[in-house]
Amino acid sequence: MKKTLVDPRDLLRFDFGEAHPFKVHRLGLFFDLCQYYRLVERPDVDLVPLREATEEEAVAFHSKGYLEALRLASSGMWVPNQFAHGLGTTDNPIFPDVYEWGMLIAGGSIDGADALLRGSSRAFNPAGGLHHAMPSRASGFCHINDGVLAIERLRRAGKRVVYVDIDAHHGDGVQYAFYRTRDVLTISIHQTGYTIFPGTGFEEDIGVGDGRGYSINIPLLPGAGDRAYDQAFEELILPAIELYAPDVVVTQLGTDALIGDLLANLRMSLHGFERAVERFRALGLPWLALGGGGYDVGNVVRAWAVAWSVMLDEKLPDEIPALFLAQAAAHGVSLSQLRGPRDVPPTSERVLEALGETIRKVRESAFPILADSQPRS
Repeated sequence: MKKTLVDPRDLLRFDFGEAHPFKVHRLGLFFDLCQYYRLVERPDVDLVPLREATEEEAVAFHSKGYLEALRLASSGMWVPNQFAHGLGTTDNPIFPDVYEWGMLIAGGSIDGADALLRGSSRAFNPAGGLHHAMPSRASGFCHINDGVLAIERLRRAGKRVVYVDIDAHHGDGVQYAFYRTRDVLTISIHQTGYTIFPGTGFEEDIGVGDGRGYSINIPLLPGAGDRAYDQAFEELILPAIELYAPDVVVTQLGTDALIGDLLANLRMSLHGFERAVERFRALGLPWLALGGGGYDVGNVVRAWAVAWSVMLDEKLPDEIPALFLAQAAAHGVSLSQLRGPRDVPPTSERVLEALGETIRKVRESAFPILADSQPRS
């Protein structure tokens, strides 16, 4: 079956600024590495260009007032209420055509969802996964919440969706969008909000009203490592998905949980990341993957190349093509092997004890509700 890759190269003309940790050139390097590995120009791959989401599509989540403020700020106009909208801050700078930036990414994720609805088995928008944006506010480097808009497209087509977010930061914007509905099960595994932005996503946050039980949060202590992730997947994430019985899986594949990231401290290895992605593939569901965070460019490039290879049922060698190593070095990115060493720092008993308690609490609070839920006919 066909797989769809959203081409991110049109975004390389945008820039958050030299001092900002969000480096847009990571997208170009990811795409180039995939080309070196022959993961793009294949008969089973549909390469689709980015296109701007329409306002009609964006208002499925965002307010018209916010979209207008973002549009005006994008054109260089002073917007009196821009700070109320989270714009012009160090996290969410206003740069030329920032409105177009956000809407291009959103259009790519919506088109990825549409590809699944047309029969593609898997789709990947590496530029997507901007999961912090709120209806009327930019947040955490995210201006438009492409993940919410893509899920809305699937939900309105009658699909029962599970969203799994493995970014180091809590997927608060996506959770907010679906916190009151059972049509979407949101799962976020992240560094605890007591130690990192956005300060949310605790195990007791399981949804409200009709959505109670359909939001799962797995906060991890710093230094969690592969063992904690493997345990969380086997004892909580995969059983929750099985209980919910979704039609489609949407994943946010932020790489900032990997060892060496600048903004988090979860110490996942690339081998652990690959296992997580392989678990998503094993679900056998139509699958939309989105990019997300990641502030060590080498980690981002390697991890997303591995993710796309898994989506294509390929197993990449650890050797990185020499020509790409030189290209990456020109961007200040030093690489050696694709995955790196298997020996990773051990997970402390304190981390595992806290995780075990989280798993117990969530299984007691949310699982009985999920077990009683029935997919709509």
